[in-house]
Amino acid sequence: MEGESTRQLKVARQIQKDLAEIIRSRGMAAYDGALVSVSGVKISPDLSIAKVYVSIFPSSKQQSVLKIIEDSARTLRGELGRRIAKQFRIVPELSFFLDDSLDYVEHIDELLKK
Repeated sequence: MEGESTRQLKVARQIQKDLAEIIRSRGMAAYDGALVSVSGVKISPDLSIAKVYVSIFPSSKQQSVLKIIEDSARTLRGELGRRIAKQFRIVPELSFFLDDSLDYVEHIDELLKK
């Protein structure tokens, strides 16, 4: 079986878009002044579990802000459910992961400056 199905990709894109809007609407103050962006979503074949990748800037706040996001996962899922209920039968469980590609970019920048 090759990669994700079209349905998985479609659902993942929709969840990414909606979660990004939900997080943005809460404002940076809700996340200790950090900028949080949803950089990607991977969804299980049965659409029951979504792995949500978030970028957090500045990176010094990553762990504390990830904890805030994880602690609010249930309310985020509830809001997501209200947005996607018409399109999808189930609202997936959300698990959050750090997308550290920004760290990588910062690291490369630092190396280039030297």
